[in-house]
Amino acid sequence: MAMYEMKPEYYTGIDFIDEEHEKLFEIANTVYDLLIDEFIPDKYDYIMEVVQELKDYAVYHFKDEEDYMLSINYKRFLSHKVAHDDFIEKINEYDANIIDENQKQTLLDLLEFLTTWLVEHILKLDKIIVEQ
Repeated sequence: MAMYEMKPEYYTGIDFIDEEHEKLFEIANTVYDLLIDEFIPDKYDYIMEVVQELKDYAVYHFKDEEDYMLSINYKRFLSHKVAHDDFIEKINEYDANIIDENQKQTLLDLLEFLTTWLVEHILKLDKIIVEQ
Protein backbone atom coordinates (compact mmCIF):
# COMPACT_ATOMS: atom_id res chain seq x y z
CA MET A 1 0.00 0.00 0.00
CA ALA A 2 1.50 3.27 -1.10
CA MET A 3 1.45 6.19 1.30
CA TYR A 4 1.29 8.65 -1.57
CA GLU A 5 -0.95 8.10 -4.54
CA MET A 6 -2.27 10.10 -7.43
CA LYS A 7 -5.89 10.71 -6.53
CA PRO A 8 -8.40 11.49 -9.28
CA GLU A 9 -8.33 15.21 -8.45
CA TYR A 10 -4.57 15.36 -9.15
CA TYR A 11 -4.96 14.45 -12.81
CA THR A 12 -4.67 17.35 -15.22
CA GLY A 13 -5.79 15.42 -18.28
CA ILE A 14 -2.46 16.14 -19.99
CA ASP A 15 -1.07 12.62 -20.20
CA PHE A 16 2.68 13.31 -20.07
CA ILE A 17 2.29 15.70 -17.14
CA ASP A 18 0.15 13.19 -15.25
CA GLU A 19 2.66 10.39 -15.88
CA GLU A 20 5.51 12.56 -14.64
CA HIS A 21 3.52 13.52 -11.55
CA GLU A 22 2.96 9.80 -10.88
CA LYS A 23 6.73 9.35 -10.91
CA LEU A 24 7.13 12.18 -8.38
CA PHE A 25 4.60 10.42 -6.14
CA GLU A 26 6.65 7.22 -6.49
CA ILE A 27 9.75 9.07 -5.33
CA ALA A 28 7.79 10.42 -2.33
CA ASN A 29 6.85 6.84 -1.51
CA THR A 30 10.50 5.82 -1.64
CA VAL A 31 11.27 8.55 0.92
CA TYR A 32 8.43 7.31 3.13
CA ASP A 33 9.56 3.69 2.87
CA LEU A 34 13.07 4.73 3.87
CA LEU A 35 11.75 6.62 6.87
CA ILE A 36 9.83 3.64 8.26
CA ASP A 37 12.39 0.95 7.39
CA GLU A 38 13.93 -0.11 10.71
CA PHE A 39 16.24 -2.67 9.13
CA ILE A 40 18.61 -0.12 7.63
CA PRO A 41 20.57 1.45 10.49
CA ASP A 42 22.54 3.83 8.28
CA LYS A 43 20.37 5.33 5.57
CA TYR A 44 22.86 7.92 4.33
CA ASP A 45 23.55 6.38 0.91
CA TYR A 46 19.86 5.75 0.29
CA ILE A 47 18.95 9.32 1.22
CA MET A 48 21.68 10.74 -1.01
CA GLU A 49 20.39 8.59 -3.85
CA VAL A 50 16.74 9.57 -3.45
CA VAL A 51 17.60 13.28 -3.12
CA GLN A 52 19.62 13.06 -6.33
CA GLU A 53 16.83 11.18 -8.10
CA LEU A 54 14.32 13.77 -6.98
CA LYS A 55 16.53 16.61 -8.18
CA ASP A 56 17.19 15.00 -11.58
CA TYR A 57 13.58 14.07 -12.12
CA ALA A 58 12.25 17.45 -11.01
CA VAL A 59 14.57 19.23 -13.46
CA TYR A 60 13.39 16.91 -16.26
CA HIS A 61 9.71 17.27 -15.36
CA PHE A 62 9.82 21.04 -14.93
CA LYS A 63 11.47 21.46 -18.33
CA ASP A 64 8.70 19.39 -19.95
CA GLU A 65 6.02 21.35 -18.16
CA GLU A 66 7.62 24.70 -18.98
CA ASP A 67 8.05 23.77 -22.66
CA TYR A 68 4.37 22.86 -22.74
CA MET A 69 3.34 26.14 -21.08
CA LEU A 70 5.39 28.10 -23.61
CA SER A 71 3.85 26.13 -26.48
CA ILE A 72 0.35 27.23 -25.44
CA ASN A 73 1.48 30.80 -24.59
CA TYR A 74 0.53 30.25 -20.97
CA LYS A 75 -0.12 33.61 -19.32
CA ARG A 76 1.23 32.74 -15.88
CA PHE A 77 4.39 31.10 -17.14
CA LEU A 78 6.87 33.23 -15.18
CA SER A 79 5.24 32.85 -11.77
CA HIS A 80 4.91 29.11 -12.38
CA LYS A 81 8.58 28.87 -13.35
CA VAL A 82 9.52 30.69 -10.13
CA ALA A 83 7.74 27.96 -8.14
CA HIS A 84 9.73 25.33 -10.04
CA ASP A 85 13.00 27.17 -9.41
CA ASP A 86 12.18 27.44 -5.70
CA PHE A 87 11.66 23.68 -5.56
CA ILE A 88 15.07 22.98 -7.13
CA GLU A 89 16.71 25.50 -4.82
CA LYS A 90 15.18 23.79 -1.79
CA ILE A 91 16.39 20.35 -2.95
CA ASN A 92 19.86 21.79 -3.54
CA GLU A 93 19.99 22.82 0.13
CA TYR A 94 20.23 19.17 1.18
CA ASP A 95 23.94 18.70 1.48
CA ALA A 96 25.90 15.64 2.52
CA ASN A 97 26.78 16.85 6.04
CA ILE A 98 23.26 17.83 6.99
CA ILE A 99 21.94 14.52 5.71
CA ASP A 100 24.60 12.46 7.44
CA GLU A 101 24.13 14.06 10.86
CA ASN A 102 20.33 14.09 10.83
CA GLN A 103 19.09 11.21 8.73
CA LYS A 104 15.66 10.82 10.27
CA GLN A 105 15.05 14.57 10.40
CA THR A 106 16.13 14.91 6.77
CA LEU A 107 13.62 12.26 5.71
CA LEU A 108 10.86 13.90 7.76
CA ASP A 109 11.63 17.34 6.29
CA LEU A 110 11.81 15.93 2.80
CA LEU A 111 8.47 14.19 3.21
CA GLU A 112 6.76 17.25 4.60
CA PHE A 113 8.18 19.38 1.80
CA LEU A 114 7.19 16.86 -0.88
CA THR A 115 3.69 16.34 0.50
CA THR A 116 2.94 20.04 0.63
CA TRP A 117 4.55 20.69 -2.70
CA LEU A 118 2.95 17.87 -4.63
CA VAL A 119 -0.51 18.60 -3.37
CA GLU A 120 -0.34 22.41 -3.42
CA HIS A 121 1.53 22.72 -6.68
CA ILE A 122 -0.46 20.17 -8.65
CA LEU A 123 -3.85 21.16 -7.32
CA LYS A 124 -3.32 24.91 -7.36
CA LEU A 125 -0.89 25.64 -10.18
CA ASP A 126 -0.69 22.76 -12.62
CA LYS A 127 -4.44 22.36 -12.94
CA ILE A 128 -4.76 26.04 -13.91
CA ILE A 129 -2.60 25.34 -16.99
CA VAL A 130 -5.35 23.10 -18.34
CA GLU A 131 -8.02 25.72 -17.71
CA GLN A 132 -6.36 28.25 -20.00
